[in-house]
Amino acid sequence: MKQKQNISQADFSGYLFWDVDRTKLSLEDSKVYVIDRVLSHGMLTDWQLIKAYYGKDAIREVALNQRYLDRYALHFCAAYFDEPLTNFRCYNYAQSNPGHWDY
Repeated sequence: MKQKQNISQADFSGYLFWDVDRTKLSLEDSKVYVIDRVLSHGMLTDWQLIKAYYGKDAIREVALNQRYLDRYALHFCAAYFDEPLTNFRCYNYAQSNPGHWDY
């Protein structure tokens, strides 16, 4: 198993965890939360941090099972992980719950 890099929550962009006490955030216990925040709101440096800490397979697993990803994050993940959109839970969920009129 790959040795995890020595990364802490302080290494990430300051705005990512605006709603929690960063000093109490555990990267190990809050894996889904951290990956979701980086995919939704992170910068390239944040992406590199989660890749180094969690690894590609863990990020892929979380992304595939997220109930919501914005379309940019969804398409980025689909291309990066070479997965069809239909493999993503958020894509299938959005297809089964159409919104109101699109303008």
